[in-house]
Amino acid sequence: MKNLILIGMPGAGKSTAGVILAKTLGMHFTDTDIMIQQRSGRLLQEILDTEGPEAFKRIEEEAVLSHTFQDAVVATGGSVVFSQKAMEHLQERGIIVYLRIPFAEMERRLSNITTRGIVLSKGQTLREMYDERIPLYEKYADITVDCDRAGMEAVVRMIVDKLARIPR
Repeated sequence: MKNLILIGMPGAGKSTAGVILAKTLGMHFTDTDIMIQQRSGRLLQEILDTEGPEAFKRIEEEAVLSHTFQDAVVATGGSVVFSQKAMEHLQERGIIVYLRIPFAEMERRLSNITTRGIVLSKGQTLREMYDERIPLYEKYADITVDCDRAGMEAVVRMIVDKLARIPR
């Protein structure tokens, strides 16, 4: 099976669903946020605080481009869609699954916004970030799954069901 690449807003459940999906399908699991932390030896928020959002996006792009994923479910950082190079790299290697949540649900789930490592431009609100990213997630998605009213097990079932309908 091709790699499965999970994209979506912070708080959409990419990492949580990714682990369950990988177990369900017998695949490896990779979280690009953890890759970045391991490569840099720093927390995501530390990188953002010291180097800023543009440097973080560059580091994220380099981490994704440096990795050839194989038989993996990949949970990406929410900002990976800002890199066309990274997204093309991921598209060549897998099926892009967009985990969609409405703004109110994202806001409800993000209780740790100042420590979580969320890429926001200076002065940008969560709403502005949400509105900026939505067209990018939609652009790259092969499959879209609505995650706002479903538990993670149900989200995984929806992904598996949609994957089964993709011609091989």
